[in-house]
Amino acid sequence: MNREERTALLAVAEPDEVIDLADRCLAGAEPPSVLRAPEVGCVSVQVREPVVRERFLLGDVLACRAEVELRGARGWAMRLGDDRPATLAAALLDAAAEADAALAAEVEELCLRVADRHRAAEEAEWAELAPTIVEFEEL
Repeated sequence: MNREERTALLAVAEPDEVIDLADRCLAGAEPPSVLRAPEVGCVSVQVREPVVRERFLLGDVLACRAEVELRGARGWAMRLGDDRPATLAAALLDAAAEADAALAAEVEELCLRVADRHRAAEEAEWAELAPTIVEFEEL
């Protein structure tokens, strides 16, 4: 799993699971350096219109970002909303995954669980929508 995939999955993981794993990563380790304390702000959301495929700004959303350094490795996170502890924990997990192979395995395991959950939710949504699909025949 590359870093982009990992940070994307940490951004949507449940706050409790991110914080619990970050606490385990900190046990017995040197404390991390907080390079950028969690800060809340707005981020513009850009989407692509599905017919013409043109991009446009949908609006602004509330987001929180943080950056830490752990054992010489930098970690970064951004999560939607204003959950500062979960954002800091996600940044810590990103740094831990870069700094230690054993911790990287635990972080990847968490990310795989999150990916499986999201895949199952998406499949359930499509299963619910499938009966409403209208198919046209050409004459």
